[in-house]
Formats: sequence, C-alpha cells, structure tokens
Amino acid sequence: MASLHPTRNDLGENIKKVSVTVLNGTLTDMIDLTNAVRMAHWTMKGPNFIGLHEMLEQFYNELFATADDVAERLIQLGGTPDGTSQIVAEKSRLAPYSQKTTYTLDHVKELADRFAALGKSVREGIDSTEDAGDADTADLLTGLSRDLDKKLWMLEAHLQEK
Repeated sequence: MASLHPTRNDLGENIKKVSVTVLNGTLTDMIDLTNAVRMAHWTMKGPNFIGLHEMLEQFYNELFATADDVAERLIQLGGTPDGTSQIVAEKSRLAPYSQKTTYTLDHVKELADRFAALGKSVREGIDSTEDAGDADTADLLTGLSRDLDKKLWMLEAHLQEK
C-alpha cells in the first residue's frame, strides 16, 4: 500500500491503513460487479427479460453511487482509490464474467454468485474495520452489506423453483 496523504482526520495511521486497504478491496470488487451487472443488463435474452433488464439497471446505478461513497471514504482517510480499469482488472477478487452468457437465468445465477461473494468480503471488512477502531467505515460497510443482501435475495427469487 502506498503511503497515506496527510489529513486532519484524527484516526490513527494504523487504523487508516486497515480501512483504506479494506475499502480499496471493496471498491475494486464493486466496480467489477457494477460492470458485470451492466453486461447482463445489455446482453440478456429470455424469460422475464423486461423485469430483469429494469431491475439490473437500478442495481448498477445504485452500485455506482455506493462505490462513490466507498471511494470518498478512503480519500477522507488519506488513501488513493484503486479505481482505474487496469487496477480493477488486476485486483478484483470476483470471478471473471463471461461475455458469452446471454440467457436471463444464467445471468441471474452468475450475478447471484458475485453478490454473495462481495457480501461475504464486505462482512469480513466490517469486522476488520471495527476491530481496528474505525466505526464510521464499519457503518458504511454495514449499509453496503444490507444492500448487497437485499439484491442477492431479489436475484435468488428468480432462481427458485416450485
């Protein structure tokens, strides 16, 4: 991790480093997930197309807005966001998204897997930032965790059979 930029934020440097590391991991995964959701939105075909198409548009708009909150928090702590396409491609912890997926429910399954993976890492980040002493970052991540779980539920509802 690069050194932190000076800030008047009174959290200790070690606390800031833990939070910036967690937030950057979250940010790269969120950007990757946003792009996967957008890809599904653009390319899906099959049952429930219009409902899924509109739901995914809402998902990627909300993910983009929350990624902005994550990036701004890590800047507040003196960090630099890992937000370029090159860095995201290098550092994302999510599985690569296939360009060949087109069927609506295949997209839903692929996205559900990624929402679940990001939700898990965000919950780990909550624990790490709480343990380090950064309640504000833990709170930001808690809100994100709730949102990811809700979106996962909405995706999984499409996959349930009788």
